[in-house]
Amino acid sequence: MHPFYFIRSSVFKRLGKPMISLSSAPIVFKPVLIIGLLGLSTVSMYAQAATLEATDTTHSPTAGLQLISLNDDEIATGNDIGNLSDIADMLEAADEPDDLIDSIPDETALTDDMDDIDTSIPPEVAQVSLNAISPETLKTFVAVVDLVRREYVDTVNDEELFSNAMSGMLTKLDSHAEFLDAEAYENLRAFTEGDVGDVGIKVTYQSTSGHWVITEVSDNSPADKKGIAVGDYLHQVDEFKLDANKESNDVQQLLTGIAGTQVDIVTSTAGRRKHTTTLQRNNSHPQVIEAKLINGIAIVKLPAFQNNSREKLLESLIDLEAPICGILLDMRDNPGGVLTSAVSVASLFMTDTDVVQVKARQSDSRTLSTQGAALLESLPLVVLQNRYSASAAEVLASSLQAQKRATIVGEVSYGKGSVQSVIPLNDEQAVKLTVAKYMTASGKKIDGIGVKPDVTLSGNEGTWEQQALTLLETRALASGIRFVRKPAKVDKMIDKKSS
Repeated sequence: MHPFYFIRSSVFKRLGKPMISLSSAPIVFKPVLIIGLLGLSTVSMYAQAATLEATDTTHSPTAGLQLISLNDDEIATGNDIGNLSDIADMLEAADEPDDLIDSIPDETALTDDMDDIDTSIPPEVAQVSLNAISPETLKTFVAVVDLVRREYVDTVNDEELFSNAMSGMLTKLDSHAEFLDAEAYENLRAFTEGDVGDVGIKVTYQSTSGHWVITEVSDNSPADKKGIAVGDYLHQVDEFKLDANKESNDVQQLLTGIAGTQVDIVTSTAGRRKHTTTLQRNNSHPQVIEAKLINGIAIVKLPAFQNNSREKLLESLIDLEAPICGILLDMRDNPGGVLTSAVSVASLFMTDTDVVQVKARQSDSRTLSTQGAALLESLPLVVLQNRYSASAAEVLASSLQAQKRATIVGEVSYGKGSVQSVIPLNDEQAVKLTVAKYMTASGKKIDGIGVKPDVTLSGNEGTWEQQALTLLETRALASGIRFVRKPAKVDKMIDKKSS
């Protein structure tokens, strides 16, 4: 059976058959969440048979989803759809640190007792067909497990040992694949409701020592639980080596990302050996879309893309309670999020427009397009981005730029263009795996390249907002548009009125 992806209605074009609406039928497949890191992409995929009781989807944020196959044009039957009220998405994971760090082995850990290692293959393993895996590879794996059990300086818990083995296998594939424990899995499932996470540390550059020094470790945070302490030196975050040229905001943003994703940090106690620690961004905090009005221009800070980002953006404009002559959309440090949420936000500014192409391993490219009324189409728009604007944020920026709907200002964005699928193994564990890549609507690559701004800003980033605002003021409407609520109809709660 082919895997299926759930996405919001009317965002795919060129499907040969009509789409089937999601209903409150009994679930017949276990859920698989889809994320595009730093960005979630599609909302859910179903992969394995299971049976659950029907649930009311009246208040479910995913109740309006459609069932689409990315592998072919086959549309699932009505029995293949179910309630998604407990499903949410998202991610950014760690790249391998510098191979030269601690490359000299510790000779005290060596042993000559190699003849005592049991390298036989257990019968239950030998009977499993593993295709390309040779018996010699299995023997080596068993030998390593046995060696660690017997010779490692501390007693090793088998559960932790095999968990680490699975984690290592996945992170070697690419920087976004990973094995998720219960806490990380729950954070990813909850991400669509608005959480971004960090590892619970703050750092300051210490010129006297020439190092970044950890000045604060939050109690019970991921860093605290792994023994990271105040006073430790922080040398590297993922593949980024830290030096005097980095800014405090740079380091903080490297440590921050989608709640539940992981990051590798290289630390040391002053004068001692460096070591790498893998931390999950489980020190989560809700994200709020903030808006303020300056000279008739609405400055909207969009920190990430969740399922409700479109609605929250509109609510922030309503709460201004004043006519709006233009919008400055600040997506600096936005790590991405639900890809279909980015399409929904794009739909506020453009009508009937292709936004992004998604290409899986064994399927044709699919194009996600805008839908519904473009309520903000008449308002001039400037988008502010920086090097940490990634994934879904880059999708939105590139589509607005391609259609000349907005001016992109700031610096070249991160360049993250892959889609991750979060596949449950059981109720408490899952695997996050890269399953597709996405490109701009015109087919241009985003991954490793990013979105180049129309106007490049440099210098103190604290001045960028004012520079962008000055640019937008020259294009602002003479008379603004005021947004008010119409409580009688939730789906049509926005009423545009010229001031």
